[in-house]
Amino acid sequence: MKALLHEKLHRLANALDAPLYVVGGFTRDFLAGLKKENADIDLCGPISPETLTKAASSVGLEIKAVYKNTGTVKLGGDGDDYEFASFRSDKYVRGVHAPVEIFFTDDIFLDARRRDFTVNAVYYDIKNECFVDPLNGIDAIKEKRLSTVDKADKVFGEDGLRLMRLARQCAQLGFFPDEECLRGAQKNAALILDISPERIFAELLQILSADEKYGFSDGHYQGLLLLEKIGVLEKILPELTLGKGMVQRSDYHKYDVLGHSLRAVRYAKKEVRLAALLHDVGKPLCHLRDGNAYAHPEEGEVLARDILSRLKAPKKTVSHVCELVKWHMYDFDCKAKENRLRKFFVANYPLLPDLLALKQADFSGCKDDLTKAPTVQKWEELLIKMRAEHAPTTVRELAVSGKELIDDGLPPELTALVLKELLTLAVCDPSLNQKERLKKLLPVAIRAAEQKKENG
Repeated sequence: MKALLHEKLHRLANALDAPLYVVGGFTRDFLAGLKKENADIDLCGPISPETLTKAASSVGLEIKAVYKNTGTVKLGGDGDDYEFASFRSDKYVRGVHAPVEIFFTDDIFLDARRRDFTVNAVYYDIKNECFVDPLNGIDAIKEKRLSTVDKADKVFGEDGLRLMRLARQCAQLGFFPDEECLRGAQKNAALILDISPERIFAELLQILSADEKYGFSDGHYQGLLLLEKIGVLEKILPELTLGKGMVQRSDYHKYDVLGHSLRAVRYAKKEVRLAALLHDVGKPLCHLRDGNAYAHPEEGEVLARDILSRLKAPKKTVSHVCELVKWHMYDFDCKAKENRLRKFFVANYPLLPDLLALKQADFSGCKDDLTKAPTVQKWEELLIKMRAEHAPTTVRELAVSGKELIDDGLPPELTALVLKELLTLAVCDPSLNQKERLKKLLPVAIRAAEQKKENG
């Protein structure tokens, strides 16, 4: 452990009369044998911010911010950032995310009790080069077990965000909650609704990419299963969990609607996991309303937009996910004609890589079949064929430019629409992608563009 800490931290520890500790994820990960780049280092001790900042300045560390009310100091040095917090004990009111009172203390046991799980309450004494373990967190790390630092009902009752943190840390670390921890989370599941949507969404994204943190290959899926088990998924995504127990056609599906959605996430690449989670969110509504799922892509697009807007997701993310949900069933039966697909490809070209990935995840999530999805196979073969033909897929690949058309007298306001019409013609017949041939097609393209403009 000593070798992992910058020399300035050792100098800082030696400059202080009281012990300076490394605590939290850095210590936990070291003891668990986990390695990650650019790890955050949290420091603490029975030291006031004033004493800490004076000592830190003397050893060449930069003081970036001081928050006296919480006893927190942000430090920097040689490209690394550290956060120090004075030993304290926090008082919470149920349903209020932040502590309502803070009491500074010299007692390491009280400081440990204010944290969430015992694995995060192991301290490394920098000066004395030893671990201090007031709550038996080292045993929990060895057993890959998450236990709360106090009675689970109290710990989760103090801060509903800990419900998401439980699922995230289990997902990232490959740990599991003990029975008391699990019961406490289930009892307090409703408190997640007291947390801001932005924080919930941020934690959800971390769960969806949990397998990449330390290489726990199934982490993202296990994290979602835990969210469902403790009742939090139902609170944050009720439209999705409505599909629990909703049976699907056995010739296509092995799992109910919710189970299939979670398994689609399991098999999805990271970039499309949010879309995989929501791709069938329209099914429960359609089944209950229509008795079938025919309209679920269209309804799913609307619901996905509502959900992601509710969670305050970035507009770009909302738009991208909704487009994927809207088109995830397109040509699922492989009956679309080639020219129709070519037109679809150029109309949605930037979307294609993620749409193909979502289609594969959807297929694999039906019956745990990891072979290539028939639609994916068909589309990839057509794309290879199109590349061999030098078929244009974007207007930039056309043999004529918008500037040339404007110079030839095309009204500027029609240029974009006309280029799209020419692209649609050339992608179906790549031999048309020659300057003179495209210019001969201008009257046809202009009429189509004017008609589309009139129709809005």
